[in-house]
Amino acid sequence: MAKKATKSFILRVDSDTMDAIEKWAADEFRSTNGQLQWIITEALRKARRLPKKKKSETDNEEESL
Repeated sequence: MAKKATKSFILRVDSDTMDAIEKWAADEFRSTNGQLQWIITEALRKARRLPKKKKSETDNEEESL
């Protein structure tokens, strides 16, 4: 499976929001960064903004399960 390239960026979040994200991450046994990635991915998926997977990528993922 090929790894996806990641990009780094600075995100400013108010302290109350960050506290809530950190608690949510801890509740789900994720890092804060992992939780933010999950939140963003879920929002993009629900808004149908993620690029569609190619047929070969979907087949490869199913084979690995």
